[in-house]
Amino acid sequence: MKALRSIDSTLPRNQRPAWVWYTSYGSNMHLDRLAAYIKGGQPPGATREYPGCRNRAMPTRSIPVELNGAMYFATESPVWGGGRAFYDPHATGRVLARAHLVTVQQFADIAAQEMYREPGVDLDLTDVLTQGYAVLGRGRYETLVCAGQVDGMPVLTFTAPWGMHDVQWVPPSASYVRFLAAGLLSTGAWDVESVASYVAACPGAGDHWTEHSVAELLNASE
Repeated sequence: MKALRSIDSTLPRNQRPAWVWYTSYGSNMHLDRLAAYIKGGQPPGATREYPGCRNRAMPTRSIPVELNGAMYFATESPVWGGGRAFYDPHATGRVLARAHLVTVQQFADIAAQEMYREPGVDLDLTDVLTQGYAVLGRGRYETLVCAGQVDGMPVLTFTAPWGMHDVQWVPPSASYVRFLAAGLLSTGAWDVESVASYVAACPGAGDHWTEHSVAELLNASE
């Protein structure tokens, strides 16, 4: 099994980094899915075509990490059907994730596409890098979180401005679960049983997905 990279929880000193760890906890853990955000295109199982980033180079590195907090499924995705993955950094627990090393410009373009905006505008990361948290808007993925740093570069992700218990949980679709779980499995840090158990236990999945049904999706996609 591949070793997890530990995150230094202190905020980075460099407030103008050239590179950041875009840390995905949802379907973008899967490199085929992430490629649509970077190179443009429509990933299998999705209904939306993405314009891609200004810089279309794939991440130079991708590493398995764990974030403090909880992952849950809520709202209704027009791309996948069913609930989306969200991250609550204030909740108790752990979130299995995959950090992709991308340029700061690529991070801005990936975030823009998650926010249903056109890519091409750089983000001011000063607040999130100095405070660990920055609300850019009230949209679903318009809140930035810095979990610390790895190798001196910021570990950044985005989520909703609300907390896990402030919204109704919604079970995710099979297509979404397949990409999310397969992305986790491909890191080499967790086996099928661990991934299936984790996904099935996330709020929103519990009444619809079992460890067995998630494992079946993973085994079918091999």
